[in-house]
Amino acid sequence: MSIARLLFEQATRKTTAMAKRMGEQIGLLEPPPPGLPFGSAPPRHVFRWDLDKTYLRTEFDSVRDLVKSAIETAADKQAFPGASALLRSLQQEGHRICIVSGSPTQMRQVLAAKLALDGVAYDEFVLKNNLRNMLRGRFRSLRAQIPYKLPAMLESRIGATAPAETLFGDDAEADAIIYCLYADIVAERVTLQELERVLAAARTYDDDAQRVLDLARRVPKGPAVRRMFIHLDRRSPPMGFRKFGQRLVPVYNYFQSALVLFTDGVLTARQVLFVALDMLDTKQFEVSTLANSMQDLLRRGRLAPQIAEQLVSEAETAVAGGALAGRGHMVAEFRTSIAALAGTPSQPFENTALDYVRLVDEEHASRKQRRKQGLS
Repeated sequence: MSIARLLFEQATRKTTAMAKRMGEQIGLLEPPPPGLPFGSAPPRHVFRWDLDKTYLRTEFDSVRDLVKSAIETAADKQAFPGASALLRSLQQEGHRICIVSGSPTQMRQVLAAKLALDGVAYDEFVLKNNLRNMLRGRFRSLRAQIPYKLPAMLESRIGATAPAETLFGDDAEADAIIYCLYADIVAERVTLQELERVLAAARTYDDDAQRVLDLARRVPKGPAVRRMFIHLDRRSPPMGFRKFGQRLVPVYNYFQSALVLFTDGVLTARQVLFVALDMLDTKQFEVSTLANSMQDLLRRGRLAPQIAEQLVSEAETAVAGGALAGRGHMVAEFRTSIAALAGTPSQPFENTALDYVRLVDEEHASRKQRRKQGLS
């Protein structure tokens, strides 16, 4: 092969790769489907995270909020206290971090840069291609979350199947409904006929609905989703989420998430304390606030007293060994908060099958009402 021919082919490959990257950044092209590298072992545990209002402090209730969010740099964007510490704690061998966000594909670079600044590594990063939706005249899809997030999660599981999954979302959109629906599809508690009715209620375009149904047929089945967290960014009353059962836990902060993950055997006591210390270092939390957060979980029956005692005992051992120098008062306050609730009965959970069509209809009506209030 001549040198000129070789140089021409190298230039062509570079140009093609550059055009592909640019196409993905502006939303004209989709990145390759998520999956494991060839020969990789399947993950032991997958953690699926939303970004806006779950990891990042993001406002998008007005046009001004949207513009501000779009022009912010990576350094401008703020994560919720403890969120990055928790994600870093979850970056363990055999764990897979998957991000599915409703943010537009055009924000990939700045969002990826923000995660890098926070020391957060991830295995998948899926963003919403609203430019494609607009070019196709799919204006219902601009706000719709179920027809976007549900197939993204199903496709992700097909590409990398784990026996255990934990999901993180927020109360700003329909994450609680989407996550429970996904979990029940995977666990074969929702039939394809039921799913078809849900997609119709969600006003899903016909071809998108067929894609979701095809993915639901092919997705590996099993009781994989162990836990779901809903970050109460809108300060929604936790009682409103009890109908979703014990697997879904509404949380006010990520210390509460860490405590529940300790209950699940996902985090160690030291990792929970690492999240707590990170939150204290932000100066947005005090030890008393964290102790109150622990009490809140105990009252709601989301944290068993014996598990809280185990955590505090392990923390006291760490203090005695010098691992938490100067933080003994924090552990002592945790123990006091547990003792103050001794004998307090926890609230019962509902254990009924979810009517997803009704839930979707109610969420749609609530969203319309919020928009009206915003316009007024």
